[in-house]
Amino acid sequence: TIAFDLSKPADVSIGIYDVSGRLVKTLVSEKMAAGSHEVNWNGTNNAGTGVPSGMYFYRMITSEGFAATRKMILLR
Repeated sequence: TIAFDLSKPADVSIGIYDVSGRLVKTLVSEKMAAGSHEVNWNGTNNAGTGVPSGMYFYRMITSEGFAATRKMILLR
């Protein structure tokens, strides 16, 4: 689960990447209202296939100029 807050409405993009930097899954790509939000990743790629356990990164970018990358570990 990825939790985040928006101070005002913004276009938000959140993608999951493998350690090679390849996009695994696009979780969010839409305009979102201000407030607290949570996005869940079920361990699948964009095709709906399960991905192996390991280290992944998620990158969040907003239209307000915010960008952050964090690592996470998927355990099955």
